Amino acid sequence: MTFPFKLSLNTSTLFPYKLGVEEHIAVAAEAGYAGIELWVRDIDAYLEAGGRLPALRRRLEEAGIEAVNAIAFWTWADSEPAARRQGFEHAKRELELLAELGCAAAAAPPFGSVAGTELGDMAEQFAKLAELSRGLGVEPYLEFWGRASRLNKLSEAVYVAMQSGVKDAKLLLDPFHMYTGGSDTEGIGFLQGNRIGIVHVNDYPAVPPRADIADKDRLFPGDGIAPSARIAKLLYDSGYRGYLSLELFISDFGGRSALDIARHGLKKAIAAYSVAASV
Repeated sequence: MTFPFKLSLNTSTLFPYKLGVEEHIAVAAEAGYAGIELWVRDIDAYLEAGGRLPALRRRLEEAGIEAVNAIAFWTWADSEPAARRQGFEHAKRELELLAELGCAAAAAPPFGSVAGTELGDMAEQFAKLAELSRGLGVEPYLEFWGRASRLNKLSEAVYVAMQSGVKDAKLLLDPFHMYTGGSDTEGIGFLQGNRIGIVHVNDYPAVPPRADIADKDRLFPGDGIAPSARIAKLLYDSGYRGYLSLELFISDFGGRSALDIARHGLKKAIAAYSVAASV
């Protein structure tokens, strides 16, 4: 078996430890990750405490960690025009921050009130978001959420990306959201690797059932019923060789240290997403 991808740590995994963004970077680097997904709210907290973006960028460079994506929440697809306008203003401020930090991308999930937004309208709004983001040097990754009232399936994300007309639009994939939204794992096989921006990795149990499962129930890769090996093979066959980012929301790790959890997660991801050497 071989592991053909790169590994990133989504800092949600370390939320129980209430660490600052600099500590997140230090843990990710020491655990052996090549990349990190920072949450904009944590960057804001760092700045509010007197931190400076150039210093944080140097910290990333010195640690040998790439800021591969940021987790942000903008109402870019909200059904209410006023909320959309506010969402784009919010996005511009945070995208400028991310560009200065040297962060490569930002997630664009269906945050806000999207029940009344048709997918065609969502495609138009994503095109505007992509123009704004790319103009600042940050790539938007279109993300679908399994529990969202719109943009909750892989097929819907593909449709929005296609209809947007955004050249080389990229998706953010997540096994948990595929499961909760009812997306067929085999759908990944219809994607080309260069249309995948990043892949969140996690697992989920058989109980609670699909209808009741929540983010807090996510498991380490390989510890649940997710078809991780099949997902790895489909990603590999698509040509994807980018980042897998460990994203968990477990509230209590039973006294284990942040570094221990980060290292454990890295090992679990490698084991679950390795592919046969003959492929």
